[in-house]
Amino acid sequence: MDNNIKNVGSAKIIIDDKTFDLPVMRGTLGAPGIDVRALHKHTGHFTFDPGFTSTCSTESQITFIDGQKGKLLHRGYPIEQLANNSTFLEVAYLMINGELPNITQNEKFTRTITEHTMLHDQVEQFFHGYRRDSHPMAMMCGTVGALSGFYHDEAHTTVDEARDIAMHRLIAKMPTIAARCYKYSIGQPHVYPNNELSYAENFLHMCFSVPAEKYKVSKTIASAMDKIFILHADHEQNASTSTVRLAGSSGANPYACIAAGIACLWGPSHGGANEACLNMLREIGSVDRIPEYIEKAKDKQDPFRLMGFGHRVYKNFDPRSRVLQKVAHEVLEELDLDNPILAVAKELEKIALEDEYFAAKKLYPNVDFYSGIVLSALGFPTSMFTVLFALARTVGWISQWNEMLEDPSQKIGRPRQLYSGELERNYIPISNR
Repeated sequence: MDNNIKNVGSAKIIIDDKTFDLPVMRGTLGAPGIDVRALHKHTGHFTFDPGFTSTCSTESQITFIDGQKGKLLHRGYPIEQLANNSTFLEVAYLMINGELPNITQNEKFTRTITEHTMLHDQVEQFFHGYRRDSHPMAMMCGTVGALSGFYHDEAHTTVDEARDIAMHRLIAKMPTIAARCYKYSIGQPHVYPNNELSYAENFLHMCFSVPAEKYKVSKTIASAMDKIFILHADHEQNASTSTVRLAGSSGANPYACIAAGIACLWGPSHGGANEACLNMLREIGSVDRIPEYIEKAKDKQDPFRLMGFGHRVYKNFDPRSRVLQKVAHEVLEELDLDNPILAVAKELEKIALEDEYFAAKKLYPNVDFYSGIVLSALGFPTSMFTVLFALARTVGWISQWNEMLEDPSQKIGRPRQLYSGELERNYIPISNR
């Protein structure tokens, strides 16, 4: 990767009446950053930034977010255009390679992924080591990490071809692993991939097909699944992506790095938000109780919070939610479900979009609100929501991992700290304590 950031000026920092100049760097889009790499060397000080919310940890050319304008770009392409016109595998190619594929490239890439969806037969035995009531994310995290035992290649960090093979394997096998986690958790037999189906169709086939009855994949449902994958493919340097990069900075194999990302994603503050949203809808329970909960949400003294509304990064609207809103309505119309929870969701969406309180605070329904509705309508239990998130996000993780290895300025991650523990003291023998 070529470093495209440029020095556009300097910032001054004054410490104990001494002034130090620090370079100001700018990329192609977004706010500039103050280069503090030499700060400790020249001043003896570190920056203090818990959560790294004001720290750029890397240069990247993959994803850009403008939270104020509600923009999400992958390699420069707006997420709305990709979700409405592209396919998940086409987006995967874009994320990895930097450009959209032509017809020949797309056919070759699709064929490569399709032909590598099978798991090693011993991986099947691996699943039987889990308890039946194991959380699907626990199974996914352990199984993906275990792939390093089947495909251990020391060349993955130094040889382009070896990296390509690892990336293709992960993209291809994640749907199979995710579907196997689901099937195992509900006590149904494993369904093998079908190379005649598309990426999304094949995943749905492996999840919902049974030996006793043929499963026909709806085009509307398959399209919805594909769009959900695209919308969750990458989201800049979030917690799980940063975890993948940090693990990868040590030279760890790609399967271990992705497993680390899955473990981070499992946290309720990250990938579990759509599950929390659905649990909120269940708490409300019926349409007639929505006004009561709307008032509770407006009351600052009430602990109740509307899940699935607003976003930490997007201060206007989440561009993914607009795409998924349309998808949600298409899916609900296709399935024509008489589900009280989905009825609550539709009415809550309507009220929140019209209520001046939420409009003023820009608390619009976000991607977690709609994805929870769609996935629930498709028949997935809430325990599978984060698994599907991880499946989609693997494309982003592996692209970020690959970019990190190609970055000539990359170093092993080593955050600093402000120590606030005991001063140096002498050991006291246990008999004298």
